[in-house]
Amino acid sequence: MRVAVLLLVLLLFLAPLSARGADYVIGEGDSLDISVWGVKELNFPVKVRPDGKITVPGLGEVVASGSTPSQLQTMLGGRLKELVKNPIVTVTVREITNSKVYIFGSGVKASVYDLSRRTTILQLLCMLPEVKSADLRNAYLLREGKKLTVDLHRLFVQGDTSQDLLLASNDSLFVPLLTDRSVYVLGAVNAPKSIEYREGMKVMEAILEAGGFTKFADQNDVVVRRKEGEQSRSLEVKAKKLFKEGDLSQNIDLKAGDYVLVKEAFF
Repeated sequence: MRVAVLLLVLLLFLAPLSARGADYVIGEGDSLDISVWGVKELNFPVKVRPDGKITVPGLGEVVASGSTPSQLQTMLGGRLKELVKNPIVTVTVREITNSKVYIFGSGVKASVYDLSRRTTILQLLCMLPEVKSADLRNAYLLREGKKLTVDLHRLFVQGDTSQDLLLASNDSLFVPLLTDRSVYVLGAVNAPKSIEYREGMKVMEAILEAGGFTKFADQNDVVVRRKEGEQSRSLEVKAKKLFKEGDLSQNIDLKAGDYVLVKEAFF
């Protein structure tokens, strides 16, 4: 009875250790701690070789790569029954070198991030100093060759944490460069100019920064020209409706690369 109770206590004690990284898949280069309770010769550290195997005393070569720690300890427990009566095996991942995330694209410095702890996309973006000049609207995460439906712009710029995801081994993050960071205000304004784009910038804000309307401007004939992929789009703005009627829908949000054209009135 005492032995049964002792075994139960031991299993409860070892459970958190074996559960560490329970869903983690062991890979080449990872360092493991393997122990069999009560058998000193079978308590040892081991590193997974490039061929995915480890050497276990009494068993020889064993394939470890591709298994979770719990799967490996179950397999070892089954095979060690030939050598040890009722073996209690624990496999713990001591050092992770196999789990990596690949970062590429002209918007950031190409690098490989070691995924040695639980890391989300947001946490990774916060580590990239070039992210401010990146085009997050067109960035994406690749997993097993497929794009995941996550909006990195909404996540990092707008703070929508519902877009955050836990990174997995071999994920790839593509981040392009934001090629045009300006808004251009032209036509019947007092100081036509290019303005560095700011998140949340609106059309009237840009017009005011360009000196406001000239006396010849037709405030109801403002056009925002926007390139979307290979297509161009024109958005009409009627500023008088904004000023006189308070129609806030006329004060549209701008995007980097937009051209704001204020036309002259014909008298």
